[in-house]
Amino acid sequence: MDFYKILLNAHKGFGYLELLLVALFIIALLATMFGFSGKVNKFLKKTTLFTMIFFHVQFLLGIIMLLVSPGVKAAMSAGTLMSDSYSRFQYVEHPFSMLIAAVLMTIVNKKVKSNDTISLGVVIMGLIAVGLFAFAFPWTRVFGA
Repeated sequence: MDFYKILLNAHKGFGYLELLLVALFIIALLATMFGFSGKVNKFLKKTTLFTMIFFHVQFLLGIIMLLVSPGVKAAMSAGTLMSDSYSRFQYVEHPFSMLIAAVLMTIVNKKVKSNDTISLGVVIMGLIAVGLFAFAFPWTRVFGA
């Protein structure tokens, strides 16, 4: 098994775990937001931290995969990186959306960690990060045949 296949399987495996963490993060975020006091609890702090950590791990694995990918090299040499919708999503939109989502999750983690109550801005930023994650997640490749 070559290095790229190992990275691909690790990236895919962490993707399943990331889906679980994102679901827990959304539940914790909305429960805190719609709670009576709006106070940040330990569950929200932990899920935010672990979601952020796994966003970063996934992003680093993805960047390494992007650097050693035979597909991106072929698309760049053929000149079809931006004109082919599959290549554009796989090698441009997916990495940059995940980068922005990871940066937003880092900011959300910092705000959740340093404040006693949750603000609407933090909730919106967290939901934007999750939205970017959902947009850039390759649903058909992970759950397809």
